[in-house]
This record gives sequence, structure tokens and C-alpha cells, in this order.
Amino acid sequence: MAYNIYICGIGGQGIIKTSIVIGETALKLDKNVVMSEIHGMSQRGGVVSTELKIGEDQSPIIQSGHADLVLAFEPIEASRALEKTSKDTIIVLNTSPVLPSTINQQDIDYPEIDDILSELDSKVAEVYSMDANKIALNAGHPLSMNMAMLGGATAISTFPLDTESVIDTMKDNLPPKSIDINIKAFNDGYNSCKK
Repeated sequence: MAYNIYICGIGGQGIIKTSIVIGETALKLDKNVVMSEIHGMSQRGGVVSTELKIGEDQSPIIQSGHADLVLAFEPIEASRALEKTSKDTIIVLNTSPVLPSTINQQDIDYPEIDDILSELDSKVAEVYSMDANKIALNAGHPLSMNMAMLGGATAISTFPLDTESVIDTMKDNLPPKSIDINIKAFNDGYNSCKK
């Protein structure tokens, strides 16, 4: 049986790096892991998603309704990910939206975050929400937002990787000068989701 993680957001948010840290941590712990990536126009703010399975599954694709955890780096992308979820899924949500240029060009309103949260709450087991962008800024750099989200994921009791191993893998995969900032963001994200 596999633990299925779906990560989604917008290009430039660190989705691929987050997936690499999760995957490498699983491998270091002698766990089987498979991953697939879908890149939209990631350099232009397009949709990016990855799917990871940790455990005995060989297919990297998460079937509809089978995600155990969704890491949604952007609120609208969380709504789009609902097809992967079930009543047993947990979502870790960054509440800070990325406004696509089409919203400004077409005079379209971005949905209210409370409306998105209500929709998610009605369809999954639990939603852990945080302003990961604010956590990253408080940690010292906006690009550490992805590590705040990863910290939130590790706070979930069903997450199959331990915090110390994830931090060790972060140290191996992130620029040395940014390690302290990323660890602070990770810890603050963890604390925002720990119950």
C-alpha cells in the first residue's frame, strides 16, 4: 500500500524542489517512491503539479479519489485538485493567492479564500491552512514558502517521513546560505499545522 501525495501550485513556487526533498528522504529511509511531474508554463506562472507515491506502488499516477495528502501551494489549485481527493484526504493549504494575469485583463474576481476553504472542508477529512508566504517572509526570504508547506505536511500524523530526516535532506538539496532560513520556515510551517 502506498501513501499518495499530490502537490500543486503555480510555476516558481518550489513545487518540484519540495517533491525532490520528499522523494530523496523516502529513498534515504529505504522506502520505495515513485514520482511524476506535470509542468504547465511554469516559467510564466502556469500550473505545476507532482504526484508522489511512497510505498509498494509502481505507478506514479494517483487515481481520482486516492490522494492521502494534497499540498496546495495556491488556493485555486487546491480546488482544482479535488478530483484527486476523498473524504479521507488531508489538505495543507497556502492561503496566499497567486493572481494570474488573466484575472486582471478580463476583470474577473478571484474567489474569496473563505469560500475556497468551505468548499474544501466539505469534501475532505481535514484542511490545515496557513499563510505560507507570510511564514516565509518572517523566516527571512519569500522563496522559503515551499519549505513552510513541507513543514506543515510533516506535522500531519499520517505523513510517512520523520521531521529530522526531512530536514537532513533539505540540507543536502538547498543552497548552504539559505539553510537556516529554510529550516526556520519549515519549523514555523510545522508549528502552524501541529495539533
